[in-house]
Amino acid sequence: MRQMIIIMFAFLVLASGCSFKPVRHLASDAALIKVGESTRKDVLQYLGEPDGRRTVGLGVEEYLYSEARKGQLGSLPLVGKWVNPVSQEMVVVTLNGEQVTGCEFRLLQKDDQDWKKDAKWEEVR
Repeated sequence: MRQMIIIMFAFLVLASGCSFKPVRHLASDAALIKVGESTRKDVLQYLGEPDGRRTVGLGVEEYLYSEARKGQLGSLPLVGKWVNPVSQEMVVVTLNGEQVTGCEFRLLQKDDQDWKKDAKWEEVR
């Protein structure tokens, strides 16, 4: 029985190097977008189809790209899909017509709001 557990563990460790999902590197892809120079075509070429889009004004659109980053166990087959994300990467690209007018990269950590627990709050009346 012990030998079977060791074999299964070794298999999982070796199989963790096999990835079935293409990896997106939003930070490096977003660095290719130049505000004032890049066009909608460039955005779609570098980042692909957005995960979300919204119209914020007349002729102004925002494209949202996001990717959940999991810890080391996140890449394990079978186990990885149950691991909670450690952080979330987001890129928001603002387009006015065909021209890029803004590009923001955001990294949201799981513990970003932990400071609220330690702060002393005064009641506002």
